[in-house]
Amino acid sequence: MTQSHTTLVDLHRKVDEAAAYLRDLHKERLQCRPGCASCCIDDITVFAIEAENIASHNTRLLETGIPHARGACAFLDELNRCRIYEQRPYVCRTQGLPLRWMSENDHGEIVEMRDICPLNEEGTPIEELPSGTCWTIGPVEEQLAELQHAASGAMMTRVRLRTLFRKA
Repeated sequence: MTQSHTTLVDLHRKVDEAAAYLRDLHKERLQCRPGCASCCIDDITVFAIEAENIASHNTRLLETGIPHARGACAFLDELNRCRIYEQRPYVCRTQGLPLRWMSENDHGEIVEMRDICPLNEEGTPIEELPSGTCWTIGPVEEQLAELQHAASGAMMTRVRLRTLFRKA
């Protein structure tokens, strides 16, 4: 295992810990359960370093397995469960949580945006949640870009998950 993959594993562990805290905080509203695949859409792209990590741990699946039908994530099985759960990419580790990020509006102003899976909308409106109770998009993506750059010199190389399968 390379140094960058060790660091990736550490980053995923930290994401899992922070996401677990938020899941516990929002447990009354979260409908995410094994078999729920509403967020598991097709053509998700991940940083190449995450794709390499998935490939290195799932050689047999990628060589002989068949991706899930188009329209949903290639890594779902017939029961809509993740076949690479331990190596799932960052984006999958935070699905379902209330999300927040900063964006520029039409007037050039930086504004906070928020979103949540429609299945998890019931409860306090996400606009009213304290910032610290939402997953902030940006910091982890920056860390992934830095890991990617350290591993290959490329910052934004992205890979479609479906393309990892030999039989895609």
